[in-house]
Amino acid sequence: MGSSLTMYISLVATSGVFSLFLFLYAYTKRAEMPGARTFMLYMIAQSIYIFSVAFQMVSSSLDEIMRWTIIQYIGMAPSPALGLMVVLQYIGKPVTRKMGTALFVIPAVSIIMVATNGYHHLFYKAVTVRHGSSLPYTDIVIGQFYVLSGIFTFGSMLAGVIVLARRWRHTKQNYKRQLATLITGQFLPIVAAFVYLMGLIPNGMDPVPVVICITSSMYIWAIVSTQMLTIVPIAKEMIFESMDEGVVVLDNANRLIDFNGAASRMLPPLGDGMIGLSLDEAWIRMTGSAFPLGGMSGIVQGELRWSNPNGELSYYQVRASVVRGRIGEIVGNLLMLIDVTEARRLRDQLEQLAYHDGLTKLLNRTSFFQRGKRLLNDTRINGAAASVVLFDIDYFKRINDTYGHETGDFAIKHVAAVVSRQLPPEALFARYGGEEFVICLPAGRSEAGRLAEAARAALAAEPLRANGESIVITASFGVSQSAEFDGESLPMLLKNADMALYEAKRGGRNLVRLFEEAVTV
Repeated sequence: MGSSLTMYISLVATSGVFSLFLFLYAYTKRAEMPGARTFMLYMIAQSIYIFSVAFQMVSSSLDEIMRWTIIQYIGMAPSPALGLMVVLQYIGKPVTRKMGTALFVIPAVSIIMVATNGYHHLFYKAVTVRHGSSLPYTDIVIGQFYVLSGIFTFGSMLAGVIVLARRWRHTKQNYKRQLATLITGQFLPIVAAFVYLMGLIPNGMDPVPVVICITSSMYIWAIVSTQMLTIVPIAKEMIFESMDEGVVVLDNANRLIDFNGAASRMLPPLGDGMIGLSLDEAWIRMTGSAFPLGGMSGIVQGELRWSNPNGELSYYQVRASVVRGRIGEIVGNLLMLIDVTEARRLRDQLEQLAYHDGLTKLLNRTSFFQRGKRLLNDTRINGAAASVVLFDIDYFKRINDTYGHETGDFAIKHVAAVVSRQLPPEALFARYGGEEFVICLPAGRSEAGRLAEAARAALAAEPLRANGESIVITASFGVSQSAEFDGESLPMLLKNADMALYEAKRGGRNLVRLFEEAVTV
C-alpha cells in the first residue's frame, strides 16, 4: 500500500509540474498568445489543486487534511470556469466582464463554504478518517452545496466539450489535432470525477490529478507539434470565415489548399472536393476553362468576371500576394477576391451616360465621332473601304402630334431595335440627334447600300404597336463611301450622306440613296 501511495503522489506531483510548465510557457509567450492571462490562471489553479492533493495525502490528522482541502478548493473551484473561458477564447467568442463575473460566483462561494464548513456543515455534513487503513483516506457525507458545486463543475466542463465538439465540422483538417487535444483535456477529467464519485476507484483515490497529468502531457505535445498556444486557429478561422473578402490559399505549386466562406459564396461551385487541385484544374471544373488571370509565371492581379446560373454578372477584384515561410522562402500564394460588382455597375452606368444615348442605349453623337474616326483611320491603313449611312424617321413630327411625345419616344426606340438586328457586329450605330440615326461600318458603298435597304424594308414590315394601335414607321437613308474620297474626314462623309438622305426625302421618302446618285440626279 505504501508503494501505491508513493506512486500516486509521484503521478500527482508530476501533474503539478506539468501544469506549472504550461503556466511558465504561457507567461513567456503572453505577447503573442491570445488569452494568455486566462490560460495562466487556469494552470495556476490546477497547480494549486494538484499540489494540495499531494500534501493532503501525506497529512497525519483530520485537521491537517481539512486545511489542505480548503487550499485544494482555492484551485479546484475556479478551474472549470477558467477552462470554459479558455475554450471560449479559443473559438473567438469574447468573454464579457459580466459573463466572467457570473462564472466565478459559485466557485467563490464554494471556497467560502469549504473554509467555514465547521460552522454550518452545508458543504460536508461529515468528514471522517477511514480506520484500518495505512493511507490517509477520508469518508465524506456530502451536503447541499457540495451538490451545487459539483453540478457547476460538471456543467462548465461539459459545456466546454460541447462548444469544441460543435466546431469540429467547421475546423480545417490541419487544426483538428489541436481541437481533439482540447476536447480530450475537458472530457477526461469529467469521466475521472464521475468514476470517483461513483466509488469505483480502489481505496477511494481521486483519479482527477492523475488524469490531469495525461491531459497536461497532451497539451505539451500539442504545443510542440501544432503550436497550440502560440496560435489560436479556430479564432483565426472565425476571422477568416467572417471576412467579407473571399480568400483562396494556394501552395507553392498553385494547388488549392484552403478558402473561406466568402470565397465559396462568391464562387458557388467551389467546394472541399477541389482541395488539392491546381487553380487551373479547379477553375476548369467550375467554368470549363483555365483561370483567366493566371499564366506560366504565376498569379496575375486583375478583375475577374463571374456569371451565376441566372446569367447575372459579378465582378471581383483579385489581389495576389506571396506567402513566405520563416526563413523567407515562398510557400504559397494568397488570392483575395473583393466584390466590386456595385462599383463596376456604377462605372458602367456612368460610361453609359457618357458614351451612349439615354433613350435608345445606342452610341451618342460624341462617342460616334470618336469611334468613327478610329474606324476610318483603321480602314485607310488597311487599304479597305468604309461607309457612312445616315437616316431619319419619316414624318416623325406627325407621330408626335397624333399620338403624343411618349409614343414618339417608343417610335425612336422601335427604330433603333429593328435596325440593330440588321447590322453586323463591327458596325457603329448611333443616335445622331432627334429622330436621326447614323451608321459607320467597314464596307463599300454597294454593301452599305444593301444593308440600308434591308433596314428600310425591315422597318416598313414591322409596325410599332403602342396604346393598342399599329403604327407603320418608315425611314429615308443616305449612304456615302470613304474610298472614293481619299483623305476626307468623317464630317465630310456625313455631309455627303446627308446630301444623299435629302435626295431620298425629295424622292418620296422610305427610300435609300447613295451619294453618287445624289449628285447626278
